[in-house]
Amino acid sequence: MATTLLDVRNLVLSFGGVKALRNASITVSAGALVSIIGPNGAGKTSLLNCISGRYRPREGSISFDGHDLTHKSPAMRASHGISRTFQNLALFKHLDVIDNILVGRHRRFKPNVFLDGVFWGPSRRREIEARAEVEEIIDILELQPLRHRPAGTLAYGQQKKIELARALAMKPRLLLLDEPMAGMTLTEKEDMAKYILYVNRVMGVTIVMIEHDMKVVMDLSEHITVLSFGSVIAEGTPDDISSNAEVQRSYLGEPGMFETMVEARA
Repeated sequence: MATTLLDVRNLVLSFGGVKALRNASITVSAGALVSIIGPNGAGKTSLLNCISGRYRPREGSISFDGHDLTHKSPAMRASHGISRTFQNLALFKHLDVIDNILVGRHRRFKPNVFLDGVFWGPSRRREIEARAEVEEIIDILELQPLRHRPAGTLAYGQQKKIELARALAMKPRLLLLDEPMAGMTLTEKEDMAKYILYVNRVMGVTIVMIEHDMKVVMDLSEHITVLSFGSVIAEGTPDDISSNAEVQRSYLGEPGMFETMVEARA
């Protein structure tokens, strides 16, 4: 039986008079790859923001590996092993690729004013170890030709890969991906799908992903949660969701759309 890593229960989140989340719940098993789908404004990013600590829900609870993180800071959640990418790029565009990825290592640094100032002993070893780990991520994501390029000079799809690399540099146990393939070409999406599967299946990182490309969702996901107007209206395997009448009505609009995608991936 799979072990529950993330348990989100009955989250309520409001902005003024608008309810972004209405008793939204999601359970994620360790090692799983889960997708959250729904129309624009359904509350998908709000749910991810609550899990990462960017938003504080008015009601409900968030448990990670048995630890109650409901009222913990984003930094504390990161220390437990939760990292994320963003829907809109959040890179340091004047820094090169290596330095952008190294930013993800800062959580694991324990500063020492004296040793850091002279760059000696543990400080030097820590930097060498961090650089080695970043080089490993660069190899995995095939970023070698870009390593010394300023992030702001790169194509959009390349910048999305750097965001993923930076999130991986934190050595997460849970990786939250907010539309990792938005704005990408078909070839870029295929590459990103390959990297996501590698991170999940080879590196063993649990993934919760928001994605609008339904073919990608159906191809990659083990489990899907569907949101509509801040509420969970369905959850299950891709086959469960593809045949769910309420999902068809609330999200897809056109009967048979999911079935066509299931056939396409077969």
